[in-house]
Amino acid sequence: MSQAPEGLAVVDKPSGWTSHDVVAKLRGVLGTRKVGHAGTLDPSATGVLLVGVGRVTRLLRFLTALPKTYVGEIVLGVETNTLDADGEVTATHDMAGVTLDAARAAAVTLTGDIMQVPPMVSALKVGGKRLHELARQGVEVEREARPVTVYRFELDEVPGEPGVLRAEVQCSSGTYVRTLAADLGAALGGGAHLRHLRRTAIGSFTVEHAGTVEDPVLVTPAEALRDYDPVTVADELARLVGHGRVLERDQLGATGDGPWPVLDTDGRLLAVYEPAKGSAVKPAVVLAG
Repeated sequence: MSQAPEGLAVVDKPSGWTSHDVVAKLRGVLGTRKVGHAGTLDPSATGVLLVGVGRVTRLLRFLTALPKTYVGEIVLGVETNTLDADGEVTATHDMAGVTLDAARAAAVTLTGDIMQVPPMVSALKVGGKRLHELARQGVEVEREARPVTVYRFELDEVPGEPGVLRAEVQCSSGTYVRTLAADLGAALGGGAHLRHLRRTAIGSFTVEHAGTVEDPVLVTPAEALRDYDPVTVADELARLVGHGRVLERDQLGATGDGPWPVLDTDGRLLAVYEPAKGSAVKPAVVLAG
């Protein structure tokens, strides 16, 4: 009996698929039930989706935390109930006079550390129910604004389409680009919605190097955490790491804020360590053994 595959599947999610659809398909393609994704992507959106296979499902929270990069188009003058092109039009505005310079100036105010209200059509839970489930029932609930970081919010004109702006956004995990689009419209004195969203990168994993759902690119557990600074250990220290021992930061050789992928001398991922009390570091995940 062949061993089930293990690693991180990097796929380019097609339009019309939910993240759960991709997971279900990969279970069949890879022949294992132990599959999970790191961060959802709207059904109409396309682009990079990271999917853990085997023990890598235990590493997904480190991948979810990576910054994301998106491209899409913002349609000025039309608001929808979902903040994107899939929703019903709720308001229209005459925004023909908005210039690219004015839009770029407004985008600056939505860049950096900002507070953002999650949309009703999101997977966040309120009172034990996901917001998008409540939205489908016609229920709208109060949502608290949350801190997010927008590292880059760049706008350009779309040739031949007045009132449509091409946007490129690099942001922290938990940022909703559709909300950025709606907030941009409001900041310009009207409204807007998002269309043609594509996630081009999660951390260093780009869409150019992604596979298809039928033929995913699978990287090793160590490669899955390549965006974090690794620590290599040998002999007795590798044995202690494999047993999940709490260590001193200097003993492990860890610098910076962590988390730290801990590799053996052959480059295999043994564990992921995080800061503990004082100068100690503790295992968050142990894969060795």
